[in-house]
Amino acid sequence: MDKGVPSLRKALRVLVLLSDGVERGLSEISRQLGISKSTLHEILYTLEAEGFVRRNPLSKRYSLGPALFELLGKGVSESEMRKTAYPFMVKLKEISGETVFFGVVRGEKVIVLEVVEPDKDLRVTAPVGARVPLLAGALGKAYLARLQEEEVRRILTEKGIKKYTSRTITEIDQYLEELKKVRKEGVALDDEEYLDGVRAIAALIDSPLLPLSAIWIVGFSSTFTHDRIEQTIPYLKEASTRIAKTLTNTA
Repeated sequence: MDKGVPSLRKALRVLVLLSDGVERGLSEISRQLGISKSTLHEILYTLEAEGFVRRNPLSKRYSLGPALFELLGKGVSESEMRKTAYPFMVKLKEISGETVFFGVVRGEKVIVLEVVEPDKDLRVTAPVGARVPLLAGALGKAYLARLQEEEVRRILTEKGIKKYTSRTITEIDQYLEELKKVRKEGVALDDEEYLDGVRAIAALIDSPLLPLSAIWIVGFSSTFTHDRIEQTIPYLKEASTRIAKTLTNTA
């Protein structure tokens, strides 16, 4: 006779399923594991309360939480993240001539952890600790591009697209087309869509063992020209990949 604890076994199966780093919704987990939604809801609620899974407030999907990584001794501190990102940020500043930011996703905001500024009077800047809307500009595109199209459509339909400037893309179908470009290029572009006269490019640092973070470059459109952006994009992609790899090996 099986003397195991059925609910514990199901919880462990959930953790194993989520170990591939892919966010999943309740219905998807229920279907893949053959667990009823009512039972699964109780399991996920408990795992989330204890920090073993994390529920994305935007997508309503689940991934492994920080408590599990701490238990395994695989946590990565914010200071480690800043230290790892800094030399890449300095290089990106030199290549782009603009301000480079590094931040971590917290709920519906991105918290700035590090800033590297160019040595010029006219520059865009923000202090460490500043909170940037997750769904705004290049960061929003970079974040949403990692989700399935139907999930993006649901999020944008529920929350709407805030019009920050006259160039902000507010039509959902047009926005989805922009996300296709982001998936293809690996970098998101904000062409004066969040702030008038300001352009930005952003890339996510996305790994199952790391807090979701991003690196982005911001400058005035008069100096951060399209040609300069095109020259910088390969280096931004390389930086995000190498930061993720370095931090994953550290975790």
